[in-house]
Amino acid sequence: MVVSVDRGRWGCVLGGDPDRHVVAMRARELGRTPIVVGDQVDVVGDLSGKPDSLARIVRVADRRTVLRRTADDTDPFERIVVSNAEQLFIVVALADPPPRTGFVERAMVAAYAGGLQPILCLTKHDLAADSEFASEFADLDLTIVYGGRDDPLEPIHALLHDSLTCLLGHSGVGKSTLVNRLVPDAERAVGTVSGVGKGRHTSTQSVALPLAGGGWVIDTPGIRSFGLAHISPDDVIAAFPDLSEAIEDCPRGCTHLGPPADPECALDELPGKERRVAAIRLLLTALNSNDPWVVGNG
Repeated sequence: MVVSVDRGRWGCVLGGDPDRHVVAMRARELGRTPIVVGDQVDVVGDLSGKPDSLARIVRVADRRTVLRRTADDTDPFERIVVSNAEQLFIVVALADPPPRTGFVERAMVAAYAGGLQPILCLTKHDLAADSEFASEFADLDLTIVYGGRDDPLEPIHALLHDSLTCLLGHSGVGKSTLVNRLVPDAERAVGTVSGVGKGRHTSTQSVALPLAGGGWVIDTPGIRSFGLAHISPDDVIAAFPDLSEAIEDCPRGCTHLGPPADPECALDELPGKERRVAAIRLLLTALNSNDPWVVGNG
């Protein structure tokens, strides 16, 4: 598994063993094939892991899941954030900086479309104990945990056990602090929040770190924008089995937002699903907002 990427060199662990670490280059025959943290690869050559040794990556296996984003909602170029992760921890501070529902919704859309299970991890609730932010997502069956510096780690360990989990959030929300608590020898740099409500970037490269009880966490650099140009409304609905069959009866081009935009949307014909449909439409509204800069600008 690829656990780090740095200037044309990939750190890999052999057989899932963190103690069997090699550094590899991309074989010439792979051309410019993208290789990201989480990829399963075949390596040949010097597998000793000794200083200055270098293996070669000769094949990238098919990805089971992919978390993608674009620079904005018109950018045709997809950026793969991580691959093969089962879960996406969306790390959000309840204060300093204030939380943004738009970022959470967009991250959830990207997770569902890529095959990951989203989990909302809230930090700094000691600064906003009475926050109702989590209630915004009550009808989406979204698992919510607290990951502040004084919160117990047992509920988080239970979710991370034996899984590959990507942590995503913008700078200053406490993501690196959480990683350092989960993996004490990680020594991820911890920054502060600037006076304009944006965090200072502290993690500059994605890296996968092993958990003592089994499993891996991938710490990613702070996100400032999250474009979704590569995702369609049908991709979002497909992630919800209780709704996905219904849209087969929608007219062509339906965005599933309901009246007045889509007066014949089949989702409006599902009895007892009104709250569920309304919640999903919040995600679709985020997808259609044409404003991916929710982290920096709100």
